[in-house]
Amino acid sequence: MTSQITLFVNPTAGRGRGARAAAPAARALRDAGFSVRTVLGEDAADALRRAREAVGAGAGALVAVGGDGLVSLALQAVAGTATPLGVIAVGTGNDFARSLGLPIRDPARAGRLAAEALTAGTVRETDLGRVGAKWFGTILASGFDSRVNDRGNRMRLPGGRFRYDLAMLAELAALRPIPYRISFDGGPVREIEATLVAVGNGPSYGGGMRMCAGAEMDDGLFDVTVVAACDRTTLLRVFPRVYRGTHLGHPRVSVHRARSVTLHASGTTGYADGEPLGALPLTAECVPGAIRVLAPAAAGAR
Repeated sequence: MTSQITLFVNPTAGRGRGARAAAPAARALRDAGFSVRTVLGEDAADALRRAREAVGAGAGALVAVGGDGLVSLALQAVAGTATPLGVIAVGTGNDFARSLGLPIRDPARAGRLAAEALTAGTVRETDLGRVGAKWFGTILASGFDSRVNDRGNRMRLPGGRFRYDLAMLAELAALRPIPYRISFDGGPVREIEATLVAVGNGPSYGGGMRMCAGAEMDDGLFDVTVVAACDRTTLLRVFPRVYRGTHLGHPRVSVHRARSVTLHASGTTGYADGEPLGALPLTAECVPGAIRVLAPAAAGAR
């Protein structure tokens, strides 16, 4: 393994935290004896191209400094390679790092942990989900939550998270059951009406919403959370429980475990790691040990 580490930086993550976080993270790595170079992109496609070039050139590690959006790009560069991934989580959601027990918005500490793992030669092999050529680390969302994303992405005003709060209110007003056709591990197709279906490689999305609370990132299986068709009152009662993961005990919620899942639902978009995958139908496959992460051996939310 080369001693040169590539910092993959989103300078706009967390309202500028990405740019500020790069310096302490780089300092921690240099103090441990590593050479550090920084990769920035003009846009997402250019950033991914540069990250892949760094991995192809034999970087000792690719260390993503940003939020889940940048981590999603980094996954596309390191999945299936021997290059380990470090995460300096300074974005808004940070669910990938949270799921692996990594520090949140503490770039100096995260940099030190990455340096310690590199020095000791210890990494954690972690599963990823894959849809076609696209890899994801946390949750593939479809249904009510993905429609909130669709609506929020179409809105120009207001800015920030408030846009998605308004989008959620609008989708609640328009709430209706979604006819799904679902198949687990290539088995028989099940026809159901649901509010949403979430395919979890990791337990959380949306900044700590534990929709797939029991999901483990190294067991070779997805946890698939199905929220059955329900009215607005029921959804509003269940929703606050998502942050604790206690919604899984509600009678309208069921969990299935599978290596692969195929979802059909007309007019529904799939999102993974917060990024749009495209319209259903989609088939997601859990790929064991797809990446090597500079992370503690056992997960623990922080």
